[in-house]
Amino acid sequence: MAKQKIKPLNDRIIVRRLEAVDTTEGGIVLPDAAKEKPREGEVVSVGAGRLLESGERGPMQISVKDRVIFGSYAGAEVKFEGEDLLIMSEDDVLAVIE
Repeated sequence: MAKQKIKPLNDRIIVRRLEAVDTTEGGIVLPDAAKEKPREGEVVSVGAGRLLESGERGPMQISVKDRVIFGSYAGAEVKFEGEDLLIMSEDDVLAVIE
C-alpha cells in the first residue's frame, strides 16, 4: 500500500511538535505530568495560500521544514499514520526561527 500524504487547504500548515524538555536548566528531571507541550515545531506541509478577493492566491510566508513558534492553544491536534500533528492557520504562527 502506498504511503498516504496529508495536504492542508488554503492558508493552513501542518506542524510536527518538537520534543518536550525532560529536565530544567538546573538539572531537575520533570515527570510527564509537569511538562508543558512544546510551542515549537517543524512545518511538514503548507497549503496553496489564502484566497484573495481577486480570485488569486496570496503567497505563503512559511515553507516546509521551517521551525516555527506558535501559541499554546494554536491549531487542531490530529493523528495521521501514527504521528501526532497540528493543523493550524498561517496566522497562528508567531515567529519563524532562522
